[in-house]
Amino acid sequence: MNRNEIYLEMESISENESFARIVVAAFITRLNPTLEQLADIKTAVSEAVTNAIIHGYGEKEGKIKLKCQIEGRELRLWVIDDGVGISDVKKAMEPLYTTRPEWERSGMGFTFMETFMDHLEVESKPKEGTTVYMVKQL
Repeated sequence: MNRNEIYLEMESISENESFARIVVAAFITRLNPTLEQLADIKTAVSEAVTNAIIHGYGEKEGKIKLKCQIEGRELRLWVIDDGVGISDVKKAMEPLYTTRPEWERSGMGFTFMETFMDHLEVESKPKEGTTVYMVKQL
């Protein structure tokens, strides 16, 4: 099977959220996704990267790693940070759960990722960081 992958490391700044979306969108164009699939993937990437920036690092600087892999018609995405981590992943994945209630749309990031992708896994260790793994069949 033909496999292609990219790896990107970027600063944890808000401007890189849109950059990550564009990179992933460009990467999957060879699979000729529908506009709906493209929008779903871009939204999931946006949410994962935004979570890493806001919750993983907060006011501190850090690196976010984005790995994309295509095998056949399957897209696999990893968004990795070395930030503060999540102490209770199951709780964090509950709809509307947030550590930032003052922010609009807070608490929906994992819900959006789960809704728009075919598979979502979140691994995290406090003080070590978080890995979000997503899969989408195209």
